[in-house]
Amino acid sequence: MRNRIRTLEEAERIFELTDSEREAITRRSQRSGELPLGITPYYASILDRSQAEQGLRRTKIPTLEEFEIAVDERPDPLGEEDHSPIPGIVHTYPDKVLFLVTDFCATYCRYCTRSRMVGSGEFQSGPSKWQAGIDYIEAHPAIRDVLISGGDPLILSDPRLDWLLSRLHAIPHVEFIRFGTKAPAVLPQRITPELCDVLRKYPPIYMSIHFTHPDELTQEVQAACNRLADAGVVMGGQTVLLKGVNDSIETMKALNTGLLRVRVTPYYLHQCDPVQGSMHFRTPIQTGIDILAGLHGHTTGYAVPYFMIDAPGGGGKIPIGPNYVLGRDGDDVLLKNFNGETYRYRDPDFQS
Repeated sequence: MRNRIRTLEEAERIFELTDSEREAITRRSQRSGELPLGITPYYASILDRSQAEQGLRRTKIPTLEEFEIAVDERPDPLGEEDHSPIPGIVHTYPDKVLFLVTDFCATYCRYCTRSRMVGSGEFQSGPSKWQAGIDYIEAHPAIRDVLISGGDPLILSDPRLDWLLSRLHAIPHVEFIRFGTKAPAVLPQRITPELCDVLRKYPPIYMSIHFTHPDELTQEVQAACNRLADAGVVMGGQTVLLKGVNDSIETMKALNTGLLRVRVTPYYLHQCDPVQGSMHFRTPIQTGIDILAGLHGHTTGYAVPYFMIDAPGGGGKIPIGPNYVLGRDGDDVLLKNFNGETYRYRDPDFQS
């Protein structure tokens, strides 16, 4: 963590920067409170040092494109702040809360939904700040599911995670504790036996891990995921659909089948949120639908995630997918299979 690439000078020692990358890094460094540059040495090792168009490199090194703001883009596209009853808690769904415990990440993604807050250093974390969130959860018995996120909560120390988990685990109505993290992909060394010992104490622990591309599935990542699985952690993969990075059936199939091999079940494929400066990453919705159609029936069903759009303004996640129901013909429903062939399924209207 201490050796992360954070400045123009450090980036130039590793990468052959384009003029756009160089100016973007400079502009970001001159603006406090904006999404900074941050790349772990490990993650830098899987990025192309000379080819700026490499997909993974584009997700980590800023370019001038992220200063272009489209009309539909917002600093808080999901309306999280409108659903935040107290600092650090986002309560959009009746039985689930998002618990933001840090604004710090090991590596900053250029399309981050929370780019308005991560890396700013203005977010105060620690037990004294988390207690209000714990009290809120405890005071609302309808909350069954707590998603710990940020920033990346796995950058917190083992003792702090132990403290936080012990308090949440002690609340009788909290049935699920989840982590939203990219640490296993960008800092697999963080997944130590000691961390796994902490997680093992508070079952069931679920982990939504942000993976972007099959090139991330290195031997180090495989070892990290195996340690988590052996500790009883249930892992699901979350991927953001990104133009020129992973927006093809072949890439997504390789990623999702690769995740299964490291014991992570692909869960969500997210349409890129309209956060400020993200237009160059966003694809048409149809791209995601076509990818799902190209996976369904052509690989194991476990490798087919849900394609989700997070409704702008706080409407929540909405599943989108290919339409396999063609209509009705009398008592038959007409269905299209993965090969585009039409089949009839008798489904009489028992109400009539």
